[in-house]
Amino acid sequence: MAASGSGAIYQGSTGSKAVAVTVNVDWGGEYIPAMLEALQKSNARATFFVTGSWAENNPELMKTIAAADHSIQNHGYKHVHFNSLKAAQVQEQIKQAEDVIFAATGKKSQFFAPPYGEKNPSLVAAVNAAGYQYIMWSVDTIDWQKPAPQVIVERVMKKVHNDAIILMHPTEPTVKALPEILAGLNQQGYKMMTIEELLASPEQQP
Repeated sequence: MAASGSGAIYQGSTGSKAVAVTVNVDWGGEYIPAMLEALQKSNARATFFVTGSWAENNPELMKTIAAADHSIQNHGYKHVHFNSLKAAQVQEQIKQAEDVIFAATGKKSQFFAPPYGEKNPSLVAAVNAAGYQYIMWSVDTIDWQKPAPQVIVERVMKKVHNDAIILMHPTEPTVKALPEILAGLNQQGYKMMTIEELLASPEQQP
């Protein structure tokens, strides 16, 4: 599994008890304020991978996420099947989302999480050629299926490891599970950081 650079990235490179909570967002905005509150109470930072279309329709939530010092990264402009797109179309999707994110935050996105978790060599190459790192995950909550909150908690706590990338979505069960997950991670000594921090080289670590 690639740790950083080109190729798809499944985990970080700190070599320490650190994890990145990533939240893929194309819907579920009504649950984000509660997620932000839970993150704040646990002194945790997260990374929100947003579609450009969602960001355009939710400018206040974008400001709120950014103001809370979380990372906002690229999930494409539309939540489409990137496996079926040509390289130029992939890069246009990313650029459109990048422009929306920059307009909202003043920061250029650097990381891309594919809708549906799709991945193939040409798709990864197109994303890397656009200057982006291709982010997957090593711990999947599968929360989009909306299982019981305790199922989500157990999935994370049984599978978490140093440098884990933990994938979530804004759902009602996730909101209910998140405080217990964050408390458990804190109790086990994990630092919850942004994807930028998790993938930084050792000399750049905070």
